[in-house]
Amino acid sequence: MPTYVYQVITKDDSEGEIFEVVQKMSEPALTKHPETGEPVQRLPQAPGIVTEAGKLSNKNLDRLGFTKYERAGDGFYEKKAGGGPDVISAD
Repeated sequence: MPTYVYQVITKDDSEGEIFEVVQKMSEPALTKHPETGEPVQRLPQAPGIVTEAGKLSNKNLDRLGFTKYERAGDGFYEKKAGGGPDVISAD
């Protein structure tokens, strides 16, 4: 389940408390703080991207059934993981 970031809406337009809530994607956005009942708004966030070393290694991509090609020359790509032809052309 994704983690959503919310901020309390204050009456004097000062920055309110920021907190996180784990919710199902199908659940509606909160309108009130779960503990205090104060009005809240959900803050837009960039999607999380996996950056841990090894998570996107050629070995892991191959194991998970993905195919990866890398540029090998002018208009050619060489397979580094997965199935398919060993070399493909960009033409």
